[in-house]
Amino acid sequence: MPWARWLFLLPRWAYKLWFALVFFVSLTLLYLPFRFLLRKESSYPRAFRLMRVWAWFLGWVLLVPLRVRREGKLPPPPYVACINHSSYLDIIHTYNVLPDYFLFMGKYELLRWPLFNIFFKGMNIAVNRGNRTEAVRALAKAAQAIERGVSVSIFPEGTIPHTAPRMKPFKDGAFKLAIDLQVPIVPITFLNNWRLFGDPEAPLSRARPGIARAIVHPPIPTAGLTAADLDNLRRRVFDTIEGPLRRP
Repeated sequence: MPWARWLFLLPRWAYKLWFALVFFVSLTLLYLPFRFLLRKESSYPRAFRLMRVWAWFLGWVLLVPLRVRREGKLPPPPYVACINHSSYLDIIHTYNVLPDYFLFMGKYELLRWPLFNIFFKGMNIAVNRGNRTEAVRALAKAAQAIERGVSVSIFPEGTIPHTAPRMKPFKDGAFKLAIDLQVPIVPITFLNNWRLFGDPEAPLSRARPGIARAIVHPPIPTAGLTAADLDNLRRRVFDTIEGPLRRP
């Protein structure tokens, strides 16, 4: 019945409205503190700590708190965190998973988001994958951060696939970065963010409260690896992250 379908969609739309309201109202209130902390690089770690507090707040107020299973101990920074991407919740919960100060590598389109774009104008790294020169420049900026001892977090798929939770093939950037600088990779699997919050612009997409779950896998070392090992490293990380997603 048509009315039954609309009745089923109403809770999803109500939750999306709540999500947007909480996210943008809280960001508006925090905008000036973030803007102050993002004025200079020496304050970026403090901005990161405030971001973690905000992410914790969002997880609980949006009714999607995170439960993490740690199968391996995080290595000392710097490292490259590689994470599957299936929901906008992934960005929020990455800050709830990783306690060490890190820089996010995100899609260039984030620079167009009102308010939120301040995080990618300086501290984090916007990657324009449609422009090879700018993409190389973004990787160079990430390499400089790692050389300073700062970790980097990347969604190696590059975007949220329409087939989520099935992953898209990984791009090479994260693995080239890790091999070139001989730093470990930390694979992370978000198990069910795709079930909790889908594309907010899609009327039929999922949206509901629930416990978000993540697995932090043991770090994968890159010491001694060369460019010839890039394909094998990429496949190993892909299989590690995808493994739990295949389980019933």
